[in-house]
Amino acid sequence: MDDGAGVVGSPVHHDPHEGDAEGSETGMERTYDVVVIGGGPAGENVAGRAVEHGLEVALVEEELLGGECSYWACMPSKALLRPTEALAAARRLPSVEAALTGTLDVAAVLRSRDAFTSHLDDTGQQQWVEGAGVTLERGRGRLAGERLVEVTRADGQRATLTARRGVVVATGSRAAWPPIPGLAESGAWDNRAATTTQEVPRRLVVLGGGVVGVELAQAFARLGSEAVTVVEMADRLLPREEPFAGEELAAALAGDGVDVRTGLRATAVERAGPGAPVTLRLEGGGDVEADELLVAVGRRPATDDLGLERVGLASGGFLPVDDRLVVDGVEGDWLLAVGDVNGRSLLTHTGKYQARIAADLLADLPAIAWGDREATPRVVFTDPQVAAVGRTEAEAREAGLAVRTVRYGTGDVAGAALLGKGVAGTSQLVIDDDRDVILGATFTGPGVGELLHAATIAIVGEVSLDVLWHAVPAFPTVSEVWLRLLETDGR
Repeated sequence: MDDGAGVVGSPVHHDPHEGDAEGSETGMERTYDVVVIGGGPAGENVAGRAVEHGLEVALVEEELLGGECSYWACMPSKALLRPTEALAAARRLPSVEAALTGTLDVAAVLRSRDAFTSHLDDTGQQQWVEGAGVTLERGRGRLAGERLVEVTRADGQRATLTARRGVVVATGSRAAWPPIPGLAESGAWDNRAATTTQEVPRRLVVLGGGVVGVELAQAFARLGSEAVTVVEMADRLLPREEPFAGEELAAALAGDGVDVRTGLRATAVERAGPGAPVTLRLEGGGDVEADELLVAVGRRPATDDLGLERVGLASGGFLPVDDRLVVDGVEGDWLLAVGDVNGRSLLTHTGKYQARIAADLLADLPAIAWGDREATPRVVFTDPQVAAVGRTEAEAREAGLAVRTVRYGTGDVAGAALLGKGVAGTSQLVIDDDRDVILGATFTGPGVGELLHAATIAIVGEVSLDVLWHAVPAFPTVSEVWLRLLETDGR
């Protein structure tokens, strides 16, 4: 297997500490070792780590440094979910429930959400980038040829950046917008509108039962929306996860008053004008009227208007890469893509993992990305949480592997009982019969995301179950479910 050492950055072998190590500048032309397009988590991590390797780096960003996750996705959505999760946890304890008085301060929740997103101000991020020794280029970055990036600033001025070693595309993704008649004109919300709203809608319909859809449906239901409806085209919520995860989550959402409808296709959206009610037409009837419609059917790569045609690539799609994160179809191995934009794993933490790999490769260090293929950790921060890593049972069987599964109730250990009444859930391992190692794990229940890293380590390390048996879980913790899973498997 090619480890990529000495490939990315070739044929240029420039010593960043000699000659024009401070960067050459002629008018609006500048030269760096590495140019990164996109200042979200993946782009920032490429830039910061490459500088640590002694490379000179420019980071190009036209929006807020920190990207989607910091301002419109991961952080604000969890800030909306956490207060009601804490309240629900307190209510599970009879000794505490009686002490709860009053109602949730929704305005305070929204203010806290705004604080977590720095009030959409990236001054702190800019200070970090510049403090790390990265040169920030504000503007729209486009590929202009081999190792060339053109930056168009807000005032219309342009600069051309040349990369001695490589260009990294880290432009992320945007909300996908399905071709439903009337949707484009309806003023529907995407994740950005939903996570920055200053008002909780009285009635909300969510199109899509994936991670974004279920998290925000529960958030608004618990924050005071009188009617929340989730419409999912597949036959269950979270269709990419184990079936039991979607089923248990649907029951929990129903307990919060959410109307969950699966196996339905939206055929049209109607809205008379701004501020008017919106109607989601469904195939076979059962239309839904609401005050706001949230579209959460997936993500699309942010590769439009990126200049891809200048390097022989089509615009608008994901940028397929090899395990060195080098983009397929571009000669010279100088163009890399990390994060959502390459389609390998649309998660912040895997994008940051890829970024570290890419920075090492650009510094001619041996590195290969495989953890994002074999052991991608995923957490849905609803209550109950859904946490999974590696392959589902269906994925393992589709790959032709001989597997067995073992399950145990997440709530059936002493540590879970201490969390309060009604704590339940399911823990499952997918085990390779031939090698007796874990291929995948799924946990449902309160706070089970904290169980996930142990499973990730077991999968990445290919730890046999005979060895894993000697990893003794502390009592009384929920992690004791690991012992029960192994016992159920016959250990």
